[in-house]
Amino acid sequence: MCLAVPMKVIELREDRTGVCELENIRYDVDLSLIESVQLDDFVIVHAGFAIEKLDIEEANERLQLFEDLAETYREDV
Repeated sequence: MCLAVPMKVIELREDRTGVCELENIRYDVDLSLIESVQLDDFVIVHAGFAIEKLDIEEANERLQLFEDLAETYREDV
C-alpha cells in the first residue's frame, strides 16, 4: 500500500521540481503534474510526484488524520 502525503512547498526550481517539507524533513519532489505551484503551497506527494494542490485547511485536516492514525497505532502497541 502506498500513501500520498500533504507537504509544504519550500523551494521551486526552474526544471519544475522543488523541495517540499513534512515534519522538518525535506524531500525533492517533481512538481510538473500540477500547474501554477507557488512557494508555501501545500501539495499531495505520492512516489516523489506532487499530484494535487490543497488549501491550508484541507492540508491541516489530512495531516491531523495521519497524526490520529499514528496515535492509535502507538496505543495498540
